[in-house]
This record gives sequence, structure tokens and C-alpha cells, in this order.
Amino acid sequence: MKIIKKLGSSFSREDAHGGSGGRKLLLSDKEIQNVQGMTYGYLPGGSMFALHSHEGMDEVMYVLKGKGTVRDEDGTYDYQAGDLFVFPAGIEHEIANTTDKEHEYIFIRIYRE
Repeated sequence: MKIIKKLGSSFSREDAHGGSGGRKLLLSDKEIQNVQGMTYGYLPGGSMFALHSHEGMDEVMYVLKGKGTVRDEDGTYDYQAGDLFVFPAGIEHEIANTTDKEHEYIFIRIYRE
């Protein structure tokens, strides 16, 4: 087999951002060039990934489940399932679950050249 297959059952859930949410590491920086990681993220109802940035890497967020808000220094933006956000390296952003249901996302962090 020349391709890589990972069974869904092999991914374990861990705390993310100090325990405000959770994630499963799907890809690591040793598996694909320029990718720092790919995670399946979880954010409980009423919680947020507080204002933070990623130095030296861009982050892509794809919303799988839920409706909430994303905030940066220019404003606050609604999100819903199917939306995609790109957070450029060094830009502070916050992700808030404004509902009482857990939200789910895919995050990909890509090193800047």
C-alpha cells in the first residue's frame, strides 16, 4: 500500500486550548510537508477558544456542526456548518460557541515559508 490509511478508531480525544475545548490530531507535522497539524475540534456549548494567534503558520477552520461567532480585531462574524475561515499567521482570533450544543470543526495549521 503506497497510501496512508488511518482508522477513525485510532484517533483519541485530548484537551485543546487549556481545556476550553477538545480535539483529535488527524495529521501531524511529520506526515505532510508544511502541515503543522490537522485536528478534529470540539467546543462545548457556551464555550470559546479565547483570543489567540498562531505564529509562523496559517490556520484553516472548516465548520462541521453548529452556529457561533469568530472575532478578530476588525469585528465579529457569524459561522454555521459548511463555512470556512482562514486565519493568517499572527492574526489574533477567537471562536465562540453561542449555543448550548457542542460544535465540531476541522482545523489545519500550515507553516509559512
